Amino acid sequence: MPPVASSDSKRPSLTSLRRTLGFVAPYRWMVIGAALALIVAAGAVLGIGQAIRRVIDVGFGHGNGDYLDLYFGALFGVVAVLAVATFARFYCVTWLGERVVADIRRTLYAHVLRLSPAFFETTRTGEVLSRLTTDTELIQALIGSSVSVALRNLLLFFGSAALLVITSPRLTLLVALVIPLVVLPIIVLGRRLRRLSRESQDRIADLSAQAGETLNAITTVQAYTYETRETNRFAANAEAAFGSAVRRIRARAWLTALVMLLVFGAVNTVMWIGGKAVFAGEMSAGELSAFVFYAVIGASSVGALSEIWGDVQRAAGAAERLMQLLATEPSVQAPDNPEQLSALPAGHLQFDDLRFHYPARPQIPALDGLSLDVAAGETVAIVGPSGAGKTTLFQLLLRFYDPDSGRILFDGIDIARLDPVALRRHIGLVAQDPVIFGASVAENIRYGRPEASDEDVRAAAEAAAASGFIQALPQGYDTYLGERGVRLSGGQRQRIAIARALLRDPPVLLLDEATSSLDAESERKVQSALERLMQGRTTLVIAHRLATVQKADRIVVMDQGRIVAAGRHDSLMAEDGLYARLARLQFMSGPADAAA
Repeated sequence: MPPVASSDSKRPSLTSLRRTLGFVAPYRWMVIGAALALIVAAGAVLGIGQAIRRVIDVGFGHGNGDYLDLYFGALFGVVAVLAVATFARFYCVTWLGERVVADIRRTLYAHVLRLSPAFFETTRTGEVLSRLTTDTELIQALIGSSVSVALRNLLLFFGSAALLVITSPRLTLLVALVIPLVVLPIIVLGRRLRRLSRESQDRIADLSAQAGETLNAITTVQAYTYETRETNRFAANAEAAFGSAVRRIRARAWLTALVMLLVFGAVNTVMWIGGKAVFAGEMSAGELSAFVFYAVIGASSVGALSEIWGDVQRAAGAAERLMQLLATEPSVQAPDNPEQLSALPAGHLQFDDLRFHYPARPQIPALDGLSLDVAAGETVAIVGPSGAGKTTLFQLLLRFYDPDSGRILFDGIDIARLDPVALRRHIGLVAQDPVIFGASVAENIRYGRPEASDEDVRAAAEAAAASGFIQALPQGYDTYLGERGVRLSGGQRQRIAIARALLRDPPVLLLDEATSSLDAESERKVQSALERLMQGRTTLVIAHRLATVQKADRIVVMDQGRIVAAGRHDSLMAEDGLYARLARLQFMSGPADAAA
């Protein structure tokens, strides 16, 4: 799967922009209101030209003060209507832009959360965040401003063109001659601007991705004193983004300047010819004034449209990237008619001849013909060297990935025929590197069961030996833990994660070195709680502690994606195989250390 922000020479088309109209459709009444206000505002602007004509020809031309009062009063009324209509247009389109972008962001975020982990192996998180922020802001600017301004200027252009013809067909013909000179640079430079806009957005995405990656590893960066090097790397990417932006700005500036030069140069010529016509008595001063007013309005409209076209090109590039992300399908999907587990599953697990390669490492098998039957309520400890495939087994059971071949049965049902969301509701996971969210203690624990009461949360924390340090925090269970739980130690984060799994109360538990970060006293408390929780539940434990291994019903030894031995601790030690070798290495550093 290619990265979302891969740069290529393909020009973004307007098709993606049209697809964003689906987000506008639910608010058609707001669109209608904006359109009506737009029409009224454009009509009011065009009406000013007629008012100017009447003031000059009737008011000044006849020397009649009453007419002058009347037409200036009418002119003020037109301006008042214009002000009201402009307010309504601005409010409607700005509201619409903010509403649509909020919907796009919500849809995009919900979609990304459902993508498989394989997607994130090839796509950096920063690139996705760039889609959610920078690209959606460009869409908001288009819908909430540029589209309205473009339509307004289109109405003004066609309205002023019609009134130009009515006022003086001969002068209008001269104006029409410059239209090809204006359209040609818009087409030529517009294509280049579209490509440069896409390139600029790609560079911004690269910048965001690097910043996110570095900040998420800030302690490693500082520990290895890489601050200067990372700063220089970021500066280089920032300069690349700046250079790309400068090329885009230069193309847009050339487009705007050239159009303005041609349009207003033509207007200047027409005014000169019109002045000659007034002196020759071929048209009145009021008609020339109105003609000039409409010519300026028309020219300004064309100039504004040429500038807005640049916004359209940038938004087209952004929309293409957004639609590309929305079109990305999860590699793991629910079947059309998923089967259902019972309300209280037993938790019988069967792994049948599994073979699997990670997408990012297609040459190296993570699992190679693995078969394992875990009875309901059985506790199985999984040991083996790093890279043996222990965590991969968990990820396949959770359907983060589907195996290349083979199958996994949950109570006799192939999990490929289950909805992944429904399957995961019956599994509790405590990972080796626990995830703590930027929220309160209670919210982090309640992640295991959102509807749980405060009493349930406290009971889970007590069982996980976490209540002591939680109550010592400044606000107890309401204490904000900071991003990624920076206010907690490694052992404390682990106990929060264990409390979360305890609260979920699932029929199947997956413990990935769940006690690896605990001191001896906390381990004893948590181990006791886990033993009570494991009773009557199916538990798979990636174990690095001797106590965990010895109390398991069965120990499975993995190496290079295969099961190489299985049994109890004493029998495996007597075989003097891989398990015994791993155990001896661990026992050399202390009796409480892990056996694998």
